[in-house]
Amino acid sequence: MSVKLSDALLKSVEKPSRYTGNEWNSVIKDPKSVDIRFAFCFPDSYEVGMSHLGMKILYHLLNERNDCYCERVFAPWTDMEEKMRQNSIPLYGLESKDPIRDFDFVGFTLQYEMSFTNIINMLDLAGIPLTSDKRSDSDSFVCAGGPCAYNPEPLADIIDFFMMGEGEEIINEVMDAYAKWKGTGRSRQEFLEDIAKIEGIYVPAFYDVSYNEDGTISSFEPKKPDYPVKIKKRIIKDMDKAYFPEKIIVPYTDIVHDRIMLEVFRGCTRGCRFCQAGFIYRPVREKSHKRLLELANKLEESSGYEEISLTSLSTSDYTELHELTTGLLDEMEEKKVNLSLPSLRIDSFSLDLMEKAQKVRKSGLTFAPEAGTQRLRDVINKGVTEEDLINAVSLAFNGGWNGVKLYFMLGLPTETMEDVEGIADLAYKVVNAYKNVPREKKGKGLNVTVSTSSFVPKAFTPFQWEPQDSREILNEKQMFLKSKIRSKQVTYNYHENRLSLLEAVFARGDRKTCKVLLKAWEMGCKFDSWGEHFKFDVWMKAFEECGVAPYFYATRKREYEELLPWDHIDIGVSKKYLINESKKALEGKITPNCRVNCGGCGATIFDSGICGGN
Repeated sequence: MSVKLSDALLKSVEKPSRYTGNEWNSVIKDPKSVDIRFAFCFPDSYEVGMSHLGMKILYHLLNERNDCYCERVFAPWTDMEEKMRQNSIPLYGLESKDPIRDFDFVGFTLQYEMSFTNIINMLDLAGIPLTSDKRSDSDSFVCAGGPCAYNPEPLADIIDFFMMGEGEEIINEVMDAYAKWKGTGRSRQEFLEDIAKIEGIYVPAFYDVSYNEDGTISSFEPKKPDYPVKIKKRIIKDMDKAYFPEKIIVPYTDIVHDRIMLEVFRGCTRGCRFCQAGFIYRPVREKSHKRLLELANKLEESSGYEEISLTSLSTSDYTELHELTTGLLDEMEEKKVNLSLPSLRIDSFSLDLMEKAQKVRKSGLTFAPEAGTQRLRDVINKGVTEEDLINAVSLAFNGGWNGVKLYFMLGLPTETMEDVEGIADLAYKVVNAYKNVPREKKGKGLNVTVSTSSFVPKAFTPFQWEPQDSREILNEKQMFLKSKIRSKQVTYNYHENRLSLLEAVFARGDRKTCKVLLKAWEMGCKFDSWGEHFKFDVWMKAFEECGVAPYFYATRKREYEELLPWDHIDIGVSKKYLINESKKALEGKITPNCRVNCGGCGATIFDSGICGGN
């Protein structure tokens, strides 16, 4: 039975278009004509979720199956949630308005740790039992994937199964297995046993975890010998043959990234030691510029968007960037379609490239030096110098740009106050570079924005063993840097470090942190990544009531011998390599770009991209 949304209800909430569906290029099917219904859930607001490329890909991929109907589900904003609870309206799929508790699968994409309480809240709104052990054979299967799934343990009691790695192939294999299982009368447990044989599927309930007296993990064992000891991630080997939609949904309301997104490659060769994405998405696999041009034309025709963004972890490392940008400009300039190039590196910045990219509309430039001194940039293996930054901004200023954003991280391993002061010094050097440009060439009114986030140690990085700075130390560093930035031309912004503490807890948490998530949600926590809804004191109370110490996960240094909560996941990059990188970091030694010299990380096992294959 579909949910009925009255005009009066929709008029009473902010942005009713978040909840109505029926956008251009959305897929409408007759639910009675399919065997499988899949609710693709993004545990945040419509504007954030609709900007996510993975949802666009998998939504259309599943809907190309004749036996499957995939619908979108977002976390209703607090005003809409209140109306839904008052009027007994369950969480529903945007396309059919049917309650998602009637769907076969409820799948969540895990993009950031602070969305985890929204997952619990959405399950509760849907009327689906919150933990896997409470679900019966008639309940939906709750699954998840995405970058935060690489440490699945904080959600182990909530999620029935995880899909590890890239989803385009594995999700179809799960759907095929379900189509065979459905209607056979076999149990829920038997379906999970069937799919546990698929490479990349992790069923937490099939594993036992034991702990030492000090709270660390002593063992992690499969309950049966036929469950895999290690769960190996899945990757797409040939990006040109990988599924990518030729139509994308065009929202009625503004979203965070309201444009066509062209994924030029996956992976990264740079090896920044703090960057989880740079390790979990290895090896680098590129799409050809011909395939990308073909997709760009089809997507522009089907959507009418006026901006195309090239997405990857480091777009300027794309080997066919010149051919692609030239081709896009040739075809899109007369249509007044702008080209956006995020993720440009300081050491490969080109004025010609930026002028191409912003021929239609000129916007600000963003660079990420990450650290204020060369010593610390070497520790994190950033591979860029102060000279690279000054050369890049000088080129930009000579080309008429007058806005520059600089991103840094505070609390990186081995950081000193001298490194923190180096951030302010760099900002002033950027200001001086602007002053040195002839008046007739530079744009009026320089604006340099310095933003700092707090370092969060992540699974599968060389810094996974490192402690996070305490909140007191991070506060001290933030205030110290603020005192050093006194220029009217430089604006300093910093992220809430209380949020970073929780990110660190759930980035490296084990199964004990799952009960804290459930308790915090019970106590009213949700939309935690939104400042106006973040309840730090409530979170601390939830930890206290559960007898779990947040600092055990966030600010404790781990030994290399410790069994980590995610050690049963195999991303292809070996632990031995990560330990070696950790030691090199503490010695301030650089590891070259993968394209220059193979570092032997282990990703050659995939025989794909720059590691062999195609």
